Amino acid sequence: MAWFYLVIASFGEIFGVASINMYLQKKSWGWLLTLVAVFSLGFYFLALAMRDIPLGTAYAIWTGLGATGAVIMGVTFFKESMNFLRALFLTCIICGAVGLKIVS
Repeated sequence: MAWFYLVIASFGEIFGVASINMYLQKKSWGWLLTLVAVFSLGFYFLALAMRDIPLGTAYAIWTGLGATGAVIMGVTFFKESMNFLRALFLTCIICGAVGLKIVS
């Protein structure tokens, strides 16, 4: 169940970043409250996940999924640009979060 909580916490990070973007575009109290609520729920589920998952692992997975999801959300819904370097660094984040082992 802890891994499920961690995935939900990552969605909190993804939608929290999207809420920041919407708040910056609209400047309304509704988006500000949404931002606070979404990040609060994300942190709550992160805390639940960290009861069973070690801090280093939970944080790495949470930030990796959150950063990746936020980039995909930005490109898909907010028409942000995607170029080679951005895709390369996004791949580095994913590999770092997954712990990709390069076999020599």
